[in-house]
Amino acid sequence: MSVETIFSKIINREVPADIVYQDDLVTAFRDINPRAPSHILIVPNRYIPTVNDATDSDEAAFGRMFTVARNIAESEGISESGYRLIVNCNKHGGQEVYHIHMHLVGGKPLGPILVG
Repeated sequence: MSVETIFSKIINREVPADIVYQDDLVTAFRDINPRAPSHILIVPNRYIPTVNDATDSDEAAFGRMFTVARNIAESEGISESGYRLIVNCNKHGGQEVYHIHMHLVGGKPLGPILVG
């Protein structure tokens, strides 16, 4: 990775995190400030700052993010009751870490929107 982010350090296991899944394309770990009983971040291992920076070559990683989300939701016991997948883009979209990531949030009723 050319740019160091807290997420790249987690992917490379340079900082501790509760990693629940990792393969050659994506890494998933528990959010340190969870908004729900299950709050897991799923990130591509390759550094991509925002959705605006995605390219056609990233499609495999993005597809994997969704299948990993499905599998984690199942293992967390929230697939039947429901969960939310959130990707924020840039400042007005609420993005805080500029390494694209998907929030998997569930384990309680979330209401019409999730606000921070």
